[in-house]
Amino acid sequence: MLLAVDVGLRTGLAYYNYRGKLEWYRSKQFGNSNQLRRAIFGLLEEHTEIEYLVIEGSGKYANPWQRAAAKRDLICTTISAETWRKQLLYPREQRSGSDAKRKAMQLALDVIIWSGAPKPTSLKHDAAEAILVGLWGVLDARLLPELPPSLKR
Repeated sequence: MLLAVDVGLRTGLAYYNYRGKLEWYRSKQFGNSNQLRRAIFGLLEEHTEIEYLVIEGSGKYANPWQRAAAKRDLICTTISAETWRKQLLYPREQRSGSDAKRKAMQLALDVIIWSGAPKPTSLKHDAAEAILVGLWGVLDARLLPELPPSLKR
């Protein structure tokens, strides 16, 4: 239903279902832009049920995602990290990049537990950020009416 992407050659992905719950997440390393473009095509072909695409990032790594979304008539939103951080983290949790990353990792783990998604053996920062981009996205798309109580900060 909703795919959230933290763009880059190291890409974080998080997939949310129509109820606004996280189903899967992963981190993927691409060697170059061509590999990334081919992977985008394959991923969107494999998951034809995706209606929303939320991208964190811009520039040459976001452009292929945006073009693929346009070809498939997906509802596509591009945001910055500040957008989801403003809604999901307290200002004091954003004072430094390291504080924000640490809080983001904890909140991503809380989302995994709340959703009942498989627990990670190790959670990479890009996957954690994709999880939170997706959480912002399901709230924005009204798949969830509000942040669940167990995730409120």
